[in-house]
Amino acid sequence: MRVFITAQLNSMQAEPKISPKTTMEQLQKLIPGSRRALFAKYHIGGCQSCGFDDEETISDVCKRNEDLPVGEVIEHLLLSAEHDQKIQINPKDLKVEIDEEKEVIKLLDIRSREEVEAVKIKGSQIMTAELQQEALGNWDKETRTIIIDHAGDRSLDVAAFFIGHGMKRTVALAGGIDAYSQEVDSSIPRYRIEIESE
Repeated sequence: MRVFITAQLNSMQAEPKISPKTTMEQLQKLIPGSRRALFAKYHIGGCQSCGFDDEETISDVCKRNEDLPVGEVIEHLLLSAEHDQKIQINPKDLKVEIDEEKEVIKLLDIRSREEVEAVKIKGSQIMTAELQQEALGNWDKETRTIIIDHAGDRSLDVAAFFIGHGMKRTVALAGGIDAYSQEVDSSIPRYRIEIESE
């Protein structure tokens, strides 16, 4: 398997509102932490036996999971999204923090080495297992730490993990490097990943 990074045009897409007819693919784009939220409360989406297809709607998933009340599930997802927002920083605010230089900010990039080598925010470091161990074991717990990924979905899980290990000033970059490119620094190329089977 090879990963290709190809250019992607800057374009903002309107996000769908959550409703019983929202597909799981749309939901995961709208609320990046939705899979985690569904698994934590309802044991949905965390493993093969409780997984879901992208084309299924929230209503479909609720129906085949013991006929869960759709309204309750949607309310849980919205509360989860509200919680996730508290551990995110938007690209413009991150840029202000970087420019003000009031403190040392650690920018930890959790994307693949190929992605980071192709496109990165100045000053960021690729998060290796060794760097993660050093951060959690040796850094001051008050270190301002920003977790960066491609589109802002996986970074929430890593930020929550760091917070759970006492790094309370850790946040995820909302929208990832893709949003940073669109909103802050257009010199950072946008891209998409194409996986080719060999």
